[in-house]
Amino acid sequence: MSFFAEFVRAPMTVGAVVPSGPALAMAATAVVPRTGSPVVVELGPGTGAFTGAIQRRLAGRGRHIAVEINPRFAWRLAELHPAVDVVTADAAGLATVLTQRGLNEADVVVSGLPWAAFTENRQHDVLSSVSAALPPHGVFTTFAYVHARWAPPARALLRSLRSRFDEVVVSRTVWANLPPALVYYCRRPNTR
Repeated sequence: MSFFAEFVRAPMTVGAVVPSGPALAMAATAVVPRTGSPVVVELGPGTGAFTGAIQRRLAGRGRHIAVEINPRFAWRLAELHPAVDVVTADAAGLATVLTQRGLNEADVVVSGLPWAAFTENRQHDVLSSVSAALPPHGVFTTFAYVHARWAPPARALLRSLRSRFDEVVVSRTVWANLPPALVYYCRRPNTR
C-alpha cells in the first residue's frame, strides 16, 4: 500500500502502481556475479523488489549501493536491508555517490528507474552517468513494460542504450510480472 501511496504523491518519480515481481527481479539481477567481490549499484530501488535478489546473489560479498531519490523509500529500504548502503540521491549524480565512497566505478548497475516517466534529457543525463561509471567489463540492466515498448519514451530509451553500449540484448518477456516486462542487458559501455 505504501508503494501505491508514493505513486499517487509522485507518479513521475515512482512510475508504477505496484512494485516489480520476483520473476522480473530474478531476470534483472542475473548479471550480478556469484563470485568475487563486485561493486553493485542499484538505481531506483523503491521498496526493494530487486534489492533482496541482489543481496541473495552477493551472499555477503562485495558492495551493494542503492541510490533512491524518494526519502521515504530510502529510509524503509535501509531498515529492511541493513547490509545495503542506501543513499538518498539522484541517479544522475552516480559519479558523486561512488566518489564519496572511495570508488571509481561499479561492476554492475541494476536499474528500477521509471524511464517512461522521464524526459529525453533526463534519460540522457542518467544514462550518461551510468555509462561513465562502468568499466569495459561492466554490465547495466534495466527493464521496460511490454505494453509500452513502442511508446516514444521507450523507443528513445532503447536508442540511447544502443548508442552507449556495444551490446544490448533484450530478454524474453517476463510474463509472470504485472504488467509483463522485458529486461535490457547492456554490456561494454562506449567510451567515445
